[in-house]
Amino acid sequence: MITPRFANTYLSAQEAAPAKVAAKDSAEKGESLADGAHIVNVQRIWDAAHHNAFTDLIRFHDQWYCVFREGSSHVSPDGALRVIRSTDGKTWTSAALITSEVADLRDAKITVTPDQRLMLSGAAAMHDTSHYKHQSMSWFSDDGENWSEPVEVGERDNWLWRVTWHDGKAYGVGYQTNDSPERLAKLFRSPDGKHYDVIVERLFDQGYPNETSLVFTADDTCYCLLRRDAGSKTGQLGTSQPPYTDWSWKDLGIRIGGPQMIQLPDGRFVAAVRLLDGRTRTSLCWLDPTSGKITEFLTLPSGGDTSYAGLVWHADRLWVSYYSAHEANADFTTAIYFAEVELE
Repeated sequence: MITPRFANTYLSAQEAAPAKVAAKDSAEKGESLADGAHIVNVQRIWDAAHHNAFTDLIRFHDQWYCVFREGSSHVSPDGALRVIRSTDGKTWTSAALITSEVADLRDAKITVTPDQRLMLSGAAAMHDTSHYKHQSMSWFSDDGENWSEPVEVGERDNWLWRVTWHDGKAYGVGYQTNDSPERLAKLFRSPDGKHYDVIVERLFDQGYPNETSLVFTADDTCYCLLRRDAGSKTGQLGTSQPPYTDWSWKDLGIRIGGPQMIQLPDGRFVAAVRLLDGRTRTSLCWLDPTSGKITEFLTLPSGGDTSYAGLVWHADRLWVSYYSAHEANADFTTAIYFAEVELE
C-alpha cells in the first residue's frame, strides 16, 4: 500500500541537460515567433524542492490548481506529488503533498471528475522492481487538501500517462515500461476513474510510443498527440471516431516530448511540447489536425531540464504551467513557472 501524507517517461541524460547548458542554447527570455501571440506575464511559482518538475494545471471552484513532482533530482527515490493552489495566479500556497515509502511518485496530472471532484493521477516507480517497475495511481479530493487513499489503476508496467474525461468517461493511453522487446501503447476507458478496461490493445506499436495527450471535439472526434523514442522518433497525431477502436495516424515529422494539447473556443489546436531538435526549450505550437503539421509560435522562458506543461484556456487567455532549469541556483535545479499568454 502506498500511503498518502498530506502537509514519467524519464528524459535521457542528454535530453535533461544540466542548467549550465541552458544559457548557450535556449530562449531563456522567451521569444514570439509569430504575430498575434505574446507572453503577458510569467513568474516562478514554486522552487521549494531541489528538483520541481512535470506539471499539470486546472481551475476548480474558481481557483488555480497546479500539480507536479518534487524530488532531489530528475529521477530519485524520494519523488512526491505536490498540489499548490492560488486564487489570483500570483500568490500560491501548498494544498497537499502525497508521498510514498515504496516508490518514486512521478508525473502528476489533475482533472475534474463528472461528479465535481478533483482526481490526481501519477505513476509509482517502485523501489523494489523484482515484481514490477511501475503502477499507475489515482487519488480523489473534494477540496484539494484532503485526498483519498491511492487507487491502483490500469495495468502494472503500463504507464497510464494522462487521463481525459469525455461524455462521463475517462480515457487514457498507457504505454509499456517493462523490458518486453515489443513496445506498444494501449487505449483505456473507465466509467469512474478507478476501473479501467482496454478498448484498443494495440493503439500504436512502432518506434516506442509513450507520452500522449487526448482532445475530444464537439463532434466526438478524438485526437491523440503521441511521443515516440525509437526509430525515426517523430511524433504522431491520431484521429478516431466513437467508439474509438479504429485509428488513423499522421507523422508530424519532428520529435516532441512532454506533450499536452487543448482546443481553443475558435477551434484551433494548441500544443505545448519540448521540441527535441537540439535547441533546449519549452514551446507552444499550432497543430493542424488535417495536415498533421505542427508549427512553433512561442518559446517560453526555459532551458536545460524543461517541459511537461499544463494548459488552460481562461478569461480569453492561455495559461501555462511548466518547469525549467534556466534560473537554477544552489537551492534548486529546476522550478515551476506559470505563464499568461495572449493569442489573436
